[in-house]
Amino acid sequence: MCDRVPEPFNSRRELRMRRPDDWHHHLRDGPDVLRDTVRAAARAFSRAIIMPNLVPPVTTVAAAGEYRERIEAALAASGGAPGSFTPLMTLYLTDTTTVAAVEAAAASGFIKAFKLYPAGATTNSDSGVTDYAKIEPALRAMAAHGLVLCVHGEVTDPAVDVFDRERVFVRTRLPQLISMAPGLKIVLEHLSTKEAVESVLHGGPNLAGTITPQHLLANRNALLAGGIRPHLYCLPILKTEEDRRALLDALRTGCPRLFLGTDSAPHAIGRKETGCGCAGIFNANAALELYAEAFEEAGALEHLEAFCSLHGPAFYGVPANDEVVTLRRETWKMAHSLPLGNEEVVPFRAAQLINWRMDG
Repeated sequence: MCDRVPEPFNSRRELRMRRPDDWHHHLRDGPDVLRDTVRAAARAFSRAIIMPNLVPPVTTVAAAGEYRERIEAALAASGGAPGSFTPLMTLYLTDTTTVAAVEAAAASGFIKAFKLYPAGATTNSDSGVTDYAKIEPALRAMAAHGLVLCVHGEVTDPAVDVFDRERVFVRTRLPQLISMAPGLKIVLEHLSTKEAVESVLHGGPNLAGTITPQHLLANRNALLAGGIRPHLYCLPILKTEEDRRALLDALRTGCPRLFLGTDSAPHAIGRKETGCGCAGIFNANAALELYAEAFEEAGALEHLEAFCSLHGPAFYGVPANDEVVTLRRETWKMAHSLPLGNEEVVPFRAAQLINWRMDG
């Protein structure tokens, strides 16, 4: 009897995979907003690394614990079962973060990382790092205690073009960070350029990277050609088609140090459609479906589960999830807008057709 020829991944109509986690997520704050953002995140993800750039920023264990309690309350308010979604908390790194603060974070058991924002790089980053020499003791303490450093990898020098800020960071600041604390695990978040993804692919075992749906599926023409589309404005800003293709090429490698990080960052319509709109794209409502589209375009669906569900837990040293989710090849139309507390948010790919749907 002849063996059955396996069905090619890119022709399959159903994909079953372990439930994924999101290793870069903005939930914002306030009970009404959190109810909607937590519901969206918990739909597909079992866990998420929660960003600390609130106002004021989350810089202490106590503040992170209180934020975690508000997230858990929002999960219950949105109808989620207790324990069905776990927020993995982070602290906001500043020039004055002490070794004692790092030790307290490690002892907490619920803080998994610190977030490095170069001051002024993105939303609510004004309290970020201005002098890298000042954070070296904290970085060394993070390495000693097994905490991860999540990095917004852009320089903020006004002389550097906004489309080149990630490239310059990778060339100048990233090697500095690596040398300051040997052994420190670093996640270069929301890779958006050929240079950034190559730095991870050719980097050592302690350097990883996350990639968003928007940087995989859109380039800067989508933002600017034929008119400005404020709901596609994010930081790092969308880049060239060559850069996008480099990200898709990276998916085909199956590199275990590349994994899911949506950078889902909702802003109400009024904060986007204005004279000085905020940076951030909301994608949590259909993130897994969007990643499936990107992997299908790359011809890499066989690597989707590992990218979404296995690589991140391995890097962070936590077990992968046992629960299984199912994606089906089914066309549906994304909503034009969705609730965000008492306002509305426009999701990524609003009013467009999506080719995959997750059960549930």
